[in-house]
Amino acid sequence: MSGVLPAPDGRPRCPWGLSAEDYLTYHDTEWGRPVRGDDALFERLCLEAFQSGLSWLTILRRREGFRSAFAGFSIAAVAEFTDADRERLLADAGIIRNRAKIDATLANARVLAGWDEGELDALVWSYAPDPATRAVPRTLDDVPAITPESTALAKELKRRSVRFVGPTTAYALMQACGLVDDHLADCVARGGR
Repeated sequence: MSGVLPAPDGRPRCPWGLSAEDYLTYHDTEWGRPVRGDDALFERLCLEAFQSGLSWLTILRRREGFRSAFAGFSIAAVAEFTDADRERLLADAGIIRNRAKIDATLANARVLAGWDEGELDALVWSYAPDPATRAVPRTLDDVPAITPESTALAKELKRRSVRFVGPTTAYALMQACGLVDDHLADCVARGGR
């Protein structure tokens, strides 16, 4: 697989970030940047679950629709959603209308609403690997799909009744939320540059 490639501005980027303007913006401003807070992590957890089996670009382009449909991903608000809200979500063309993923999002909000404030943040971040022990990826082939940490995080979330998060989804969450920095070695976005 490829290493970094020049973006339209001539600066080197991870190749996956160059296929669409939405990807480039996400790559440069969000992916790999630390995300903290229960609601913010709940949003990313939900979006990663909705992405399963789909292109991330599909999710990015519907992100505002998701935010609107799911009350800005406020755990407390989504935990109060009713059967009528569920039916509304299943009919909402602004999101992915997958019954299993919608049901998991609602169930997860109810589970997380019973946790202490900051507990989701503390749990997720407790699985961040030591950056000093990780090799910096030079090509996309160097970026794993799962790691021992993502497997352990997925197992712990499942043990705590959080649904629709396997090791691959957990690793995508870790990448998206900055627990790991998988920008390629020569990417201008590496390390939050």
